[in-house]
Amino acid sequence: MAGGGFATSSAGGDFEAKITPIVIISCIMAATGGLMFGYDVGVSGGVTSMDPFLKKFFPVVYRKTKEDLDSNYCKYDNQGLQLFTSSLYLAGLTSTFFASYTTRRLGRRLTMLIAGLFFIVGVVLNAAAQDLAMLIIGRILLGCGVGFANQAVPLFLSEIAPTRIRGALNILFQLNVTIGILFANLVNYGTAKIKGGWGWRLSLGLAGIPALLLTVGALLVVETPNSLIERGRLEEGKTVLRKIRGTDNIEPEFQELVEASRVAKLVKHPFKNLMQRRNRPQLVIAVALQIFQQCTGINAIMFYAPVLFKTLGFHDDASLYSAVITGAVNVLSTLVSIYSVDKVGRRVLLLEAGIQMFFSQVVIAIILGIKVKEHSENLHSTYAIIVVVMVCTFVSAFAWSWGPLGWLIPSETFPLETRSAGQSVTVCVNLLFTFVIAQAFLSMLCHFKFGIFIFFSGWVLIMSFFVLFLLPETKNIPIEEMTERVWKKHWFWKRFMDDHVEGFNSYGDNDEETVVNGSDKKVYAHNNGFDPASQL
Repeated sequence: MAGGGFATSSAGGDFEAKITPIVIISCIMAATGGLMFGYDVGVSGGVTSMDPFLKKFFPVVYRKTKEDLDSNYCKYDNQGLQLFTSSLYLAGLTSTFFASYTTRRLGRRLTMLIAGLFFIVGVVLNAAAQDLAMLIIGRILLGCGVGFANQAVPLFLSEIAPTRIRGALNILFQLNVTIGILFANLVNYGTAKIKGGWGWRLSLGLAGIPALLLTVGALLVVETPNSLIERGRLEEGKTVLRKIRGTDNIEPEFQELVEASRVAKLVKHPFKNLMQRRNRPQLVIAVALQIFQQCTGINAIMFYAPVLFKTLGFHDDASLYSAVITGAVNVLSTLVSIYSVDKVGRRVLLLEAGIQMFFSQVVIAIILGIKVKEHSENLHSTYAIIVVVMVCTFVSAFAWSWGPLGWLIPSETFPLETRSAGQSVTVCVNLLFTFVIAQAFLSMLCHFKFGIFIFFSGWVLIMSFFVLFLLPETKNIPIEEMTERVWKKHWFWKRFMDDHVEGFNSYGDNDEETVVNGSDKKVYAHNNGFDPASQL
């Protein structure tokens, strides 16, 4: 889903580092940015299924839900209702460009503080909203917070963590997103029962808890040494590095950070570099993964789970209860990813999840196609249970694959000189397609009906073939060795690496050994290409 992070890797091996209390506390405080984002994703679907909320802001939708004139699938088809959800992601997309600047110039810590302030103001406007305009403005401010938090928090986590636990802490952000969604579902389940019609205000207002945690956390944590060194504050950077690593032996890592900063500053036009032929594989994969992540249909389900279950004939309590179950499965399955991503690899998780998601969506489509008619009142309890189980099967597969890995893989593949530009492109594409799906889903549900699940299952099939043939395994491969060990040996992508091999004639069939940078390291430009069939 939207949200996620970018892990950076040191250019060398492991440096001496202890897992210090300041690192743990800093990471927990920073990761509340993920909690805030997840709460925003989860709360919107719950409040848009509450009658008092619809009656106040979307009376047309409210009347459609009470009258038996429209098809079940079309009761919630309203552009204004969809704008309430999707405006957050459009604002996040826009603010990402500003967040990229503040993250680089002002630091990760100050950018997180800005995100927290945006969140707090947005929460106040939403909870106190008197009309639709006030509600949408509040969502837009929350979206600005999302843009700033998604840019700074994952970067903060990856830079402050010791190398050996960096991958797990990177997925910690995604885990917090899923916890935020579950928290929102539980809150919605409780507030829906409040008499007097103000439960939706409490749902929107409780977003202030993670917003305050992020703001206070940003005030308490230390700035990352990478950011301090990047801004020329070398001695301060060395002091912070010594503090967070818990050792005086930090000179090797410090020198590498200084060198990485120097090299990065030599790149004057990172976006221009990103478009060069040798960087095309990384760019194509990063963009494709973000598009595919949204085209699984996950955000459609997570945004609108209560609305979706009500559409299928579940009663109010049952629809919110089912959404809570879905949120819990999401959290638990993300833990599976943290445990297995560095053991079984990225491709295995993505391919297994592809089979699981395809099967569950086809089963859901068949049941809805047969059992949910245009004006049916409810789904038989047996079939309703099967639908919930299949939705949970789908969510669990996504949560240990496309959820965290859609962000982790791009972060592993971009070289240093284009990493910042690659990060911006990846975040922007993700938020853009999140906005598109959020804005279009209820209208698609109205027109496609049960076919919406066939539509998304078709995309799952396409993305699984993409992974099978075009996505290389990046498990346990250092970023600085990615070109030699992955791209130059991949059956398809190696053709884009020809102009990157020193002494290689891109127009010939040179298979000779080439010495790189005067070392004894050999490069075989055309050897060891992948046979797609061997990846089965």
